[in-house]
Amino acid sequence: MSRFLIKHKIQKPMDSVQKLEDAFLSTWNHFITNLPDYLLAIVVMVVGVFLSYQIAKVSSRLFQRTSRDPLVANFLTNTIRYIFLLIVFLFALKIAGLDGIASGIFAAAGASAVVIGFAFKDIGENFFSGVILSFNRPFDVEDTVKIGDIFGKVKTMEFRYTKIKTFDGRDVYVPNSDIIKTPVYNYTEDGYFRMDFSIGIPYSEDMDGVEKLMVETVKNADGVIDDEEHEVFSAIEGISGGAMTIKVFFWVNTYEYRKHSLKIKGDVINEVKKALDQNGIKTT
Repeated sequence: MSRFLIKHKIQKPMDSVQKLEDAFLSTWNHFITNLPDYLLAIVVMVVGVFLSYQIAKVSSRLFQRTSRDPLVANFLTNTIRYIFLLIVFLFALKIAGLDGIASGIFAAAGASAVVIGFAFKDIGENFFSGVILSFNRPFDVEDTVKIGDIFGKVKTMEFRYTKIKTFDGRDVYVPNSDIIKTPVYNYTEDGYFRMDFSIGIPYSEDMDGVEKLMVETVKNADGVIDDEEHEVFSAIEGISGGAMTIKVFFWVNTYEYRKHSLKIKGDVINEVKKALDQNGIKTT
């Protein structure tokens, strides 16, 4: 019995080594036999990646010519590229004789969809939000928007985020899911934005006459829009000390919101102050 136990203890490692050698040789022989197919699959993948970039370039030019919406054009271009890459990947696996791996991947993905869903919840949420925003969104490229505390111009939209350039020069990447959930203030959708300013006028002045003078001055200022829908008007905002505060409202074009509108506002206030001074009307 003791001889058997010793022999068994010695033989067991030998059997394990032999199995390891057999497994290695079998795998190596299989690899050498199929090496041409593996190399061909790698070549197919490399060529496929190169072609995907070329297809993306052609698709981008085509969509930009046929669509006025650069965000949709960008989304469709990326979609075509990734679908093409997926087809190339599956084709390369089939050439290499590994098409069973692809089936296994899809089967595993289906079996673990719930786990993956929780693990990549944010990624999936942003992706599908990007799909929705590509076809139904509250802004276009170069629109001035405010999303939460972020205020700037829309520059581009990808599958997971939208890039916004703030007016102080920062690049902010907003997750698409946040845009879906958060109110979006679009300052340039219809091209108009209302601004205002206030000036204190002493009680001794003729308020009706002062308001009329201020409104007419604003209407004649460069960059101010005045029509039936976008009217320049004034209102008494309140009383402070020995003066009444008059607030004037006016409209400007907002395509170049920040610099354009602020410059116009400054010019308007300057023109109103000059008009009041020329008519001997004091301000507080």
